[in-house]
Formats: sequence, structure tokens, C-alpha cells
Amino acid sequence: MSTLAARADALLAAHRADAPLLLPNVWDVASAKVVEAAGFPVVATSSRAIAEVLGVADDDSSDPDLVFEHLGRLAASVDRPVTADLEAGYRLAPDELVERMLAAGIVGCNLEDTDHHGDEVLVDAARQAEYLAAVRAAAGAHGVHVVINARIDCFIRHLGDPPAQLAEALRRAERYLAAGADCVYPIALADRAAIASFVSSVPGPVNVTARPGGLSLGELAELGVRRVSLGSGLFNLAREHLRAVLARLGSDGLASLWPPTTTPR
Repeated sequence: MSTLAARADALLAAHRADAPLLLPNVWDVASAKVVEAAGFPVVATSSRAIAEVLGVADDDSSDPDLVFEHLGRLAASVDRPVTADLEAGYRLAPDELVERMLAAGIVGCNLEDTDHHGDEVLVDAARQAEYLAAVRAAAGAHGVHVVINARIDCFIRHLGDPPAQLAEALRRAERYLAAGADCVYPIALADRAAIASFVSSVPGPVNVTARPGGLSLGELAELGVRRVSLGSGLFNLAREHLRAVLARLGSDGLASLWPPTTTPR
């Protein structure tokens, strides 16, 4: 447990570094090892990419046994802190969620507030704050400061017009940070002015998603963003590259498949 506590502290400290924490989200042991070898200080997972790998839906309906078995193998393969996108917690009670995380070697998590199992678009903010507070308390009971990244889904769920989305996201951010979240993640927030307004109004670190054609890492740093995720971006790139290679294989045969320095095994 002391190793997990140290990794959790290192993950938390990375949110306070001079530059934003850049997370090239991974989906399996192989991709996690590549990120580690590239020198990134933290390994983060993408729930959408892992759902694709496991053949399940990315809607908080996955079997926790399946997910945490996969995450455990991934975390055991690297020596970096691992933070995992756990969707909405797979309907696990906070203490069980934390126990499964720590057993798998996970020291950080994304928890989203989409209402996957009810009739609303988002979970009631007070109820979500209570859940986050209970996760914080459960982690504290184990002596590990699990880093909670509270995902706010107002923008991705198009909850009202843009001003209403921003206002609700700010309200939720304040509640989630007060409940013990370490960072808030207004996923799909992309407009420069809206990011600037959000970051300047929130009393804690903010995570945004890097987008094709979007703001650069330097621009996001200037706005005060502390954490930048690639989401399923790398997985999508890898899949598209595989499709392109297979198309070339079908048209050109084997001659142009391998780079000159590659030896297939």
C-alpha cells in the first residue's frame, strides 16, 4: 500500500507542475508500455478504447470483474502511476470501487456524472457530490490519496444552450471540488473563451480534451489548464493506421508492407 500511496502522491503532484499534465490515454498492456517508454510520468486509460478492446459498450454497463482484470494487468506492466477512466463507477458502492482500484494498482480515476441508469441527462449534482465524497473517504481509510478527476458532462450532453452549459458546469465543478475531487473535467469544452472563463472561475485544476484542430498545449497552458487528455484519440489513430495498412496490403501485396528496418515475427 505504501507504493500505491507514493504513486498517488506523484500523480497529484503532477497536476501542480509548471506544464500541464499531458495524458496519452492507453487501452492495453502494449500501449501502456509504449507510453511509459516514451517518458510520460503518468499512464492514463481511455474507457471508450478499453470498451472497444473488450467488446463492450462504453455506457457504465460493463462487468466490473472484466474491467478491473484488464486494468490490473495493465497497471502491473508499468512502473508509473496509473489513472483509469472508470465511467460512472459501474454501479459499485464507493468502498468497493476503491478496493477494486487499489487491488488493480490504480491510483487515480475519472468519474462522470451522466445518468446512465436513470431518467435524467445528468445525475443530480448533490447526489454526485455525495458519491465523490464517499470515494474520497474510502480512499482515505486505506491511506491512499486516490486522485479523483470529476468529469462534468454538461457540454458533451448538450444540456441547454452554451451559456446554460457553462453555468451548470461551473456549479457542478464547485460542488465536486468541495466534495473532495482533485480535478474537474468538463469534457467537450472546446471554445477558447469558454475554457478561459471556466478555468478562471474554478478553484482547482481543470482537465480538457485535446482535439484535432483545437488549441495547442501551449495555448491551453496559457489559459491555466492543468491536465490535458487525448481520450480515445490515440486508439482511433492506431485503428485508422491499421485500416490504411490493410488497404495497402490488399492492393500492393507484401512488398510495401514492412518498413526497411522491420523484421516480422
